[in-house]
Amino acid sequence: MKRVERLHALSEMLRRSGARGITADRLAREFDVSVRTVKRDLAALERSGAPIWSRPGPGGGYGFAPGSSLPPVSLSPAQAVALLAAVSAAPDAPFADLAAAGVRKIVDVLDPRTRARAEDLAQRVWVDAPQARSRAIASALEEAMTEQRALRIRYTAGDGAVTTRDVEPVLFASTNGQWYLVGWCRLRDAMRWFAVSRIERASVTASPCSGHAVAEAGTPPATARPVHAPSRVSGD
Repeated sequence: MKRVERLHALSEMLRRSGARGITADRLAREFDVSVRTVKRDLAALERSGAPIWSRPGPGGGYGFAPGSSLPPVSLSPAQAVALLAAVSAAPDAPFADLAAAGVRKIVDVLDPRTRARAEDLAQRVWVDAPQARSRAIASALEEAMTEQRALRIRYTAGDGAVTTRDVEPVLFASTNGQWYLVGWCRLRDAMRWFAVSRIERASVTASPCSGHAVAEAGTPPATARPVHAPSRVSGD
């Protein structure tokens, strides 16, 4: 890992460690470097304006000062292009247009030299992705998931049967190149997987979801994972 990437990752670990903090020994093991290197990196972050606190002795460590804000995020050209490639290759993913807008904002605020290098590198990554389906349907699904309100959908099953049903959204899942809305179907009184490509209409109702948990969707394959897992970083 290059030093600039390690500094970014180090900042994230300090931020996620919260008030507990994390020791230099633990950081050294995480990044496979010496404690001396970690302390040199911490000093560099502090000089750049990062609100780092340190606590010596047993139970001590390093962290970010509570309530403080971090310096603006900076990315390497490769990191910026990785984000561009990811959102370009998945236009049918949930919140894809919001992700694309967010990445554009990040690229726009990069320093001029980094942005120029990222834009040059981006020309060397081509994507021929399928067009996203109806934006209206995607927006309804995203709003219902975010606000945890029931959806009313018109759905065509694999056998051609068409039904209109109310569904409490629980999660979005991608498997074998297909996106699914997984939710509690009030018509069948059971958890169901709905291929997003087969949802012909969708609208958000005023009815709140009744609190079905992600675990009720079933056991995911060993290779499946959330797009972001909560941090479990703690001090040594």
